[in-house]
Amino acid sequence: MRIVIKVGTSTLTHATGRLNIRHVEALCKVLSDVKNAGHELLLVSSGAIGMGVGKLNLPERPTDMPTKQAAAAVGQCELMYVYDELFQAYNHTVAQILLTGEDLRDEGRHRNFINAAQRLLELGALPVINENDIVATDEIAVGDNDTLSALVAVSVGADLLVILSDIDGLFTADPRKDPNAKLIDTVTEITPEMLAGASGGGTKLSTGGMVTKLAAAKLCMEAGADMIICNSADPAVLYDILDGKAVGTRFIGRKQA
Repeated sequence: MRIVIKVGTSTLTHATGRLNIRHVEALCKVLSDVKNAGHELLLVSSGAIGMGVGKLNLPERPTDMPTKQAAAAVGQCELMYVYDELFQAYNHTVAQILLTGEDLRDEGRHRNFINAAQRLLELGALPVINENDIVATDEIAVGDNDTLSALVAVSVGADLLVILSDIDGLFTADPRKDPNAKLIDTVTEITPEMLAGASGGGTKLSTGGMVTKLAAAKLCMEAGADMIICNSADPAVLYDILDGKAVGTRFIGRKQA
């Protein structure tokens, strides 16, 4: 299978913005094993700004663009250094790809990205993809990495997108506020009611929320790919997914005849 894995800032870092070493090590170990089993992986990784916040000892995620760009510049170096070290321990080579919205909207640049990603996979590398937050202003930004991961999955013809989050999946209501909320295990259609009931916010260090995840699911489903939202607390959940077990919420793609 060709699988895109998306990890958010809350998966990679503590609330301080500092790297969650134990969690990231476990994630890289599982992803390396999945690659060893013969699957093609692309990793869409948030965390650059969050890690930059921690490394620059900023009190909170910045709101002004220059400080965001500075945090991203510092954090992206740290993020790729960590991935390179951890994946190298399992004999896997990582490659960095930084994208803006324009790279996905412009036909020529989009084709260049697809060609590069395809060749990296053929060479056995693991592309690590993030939005280029250093230069991505509002005009050329994708907006969030949930959307980016879906656009990547569609672009490379992935079979599955897995969004590893700090929530178990899509619920009938916000489980943080409603103790009676129930997990929805399978979705075949994104309804207006789902969109209306989705919470729009992420954590202090992240930008995404359930609204962006539903938008990502819609993109994948329309392209014929499945998408799963599940909790990243234990990265070994990826084994259950590959074994066909019910995990989180699976959005069923509309397979082409």
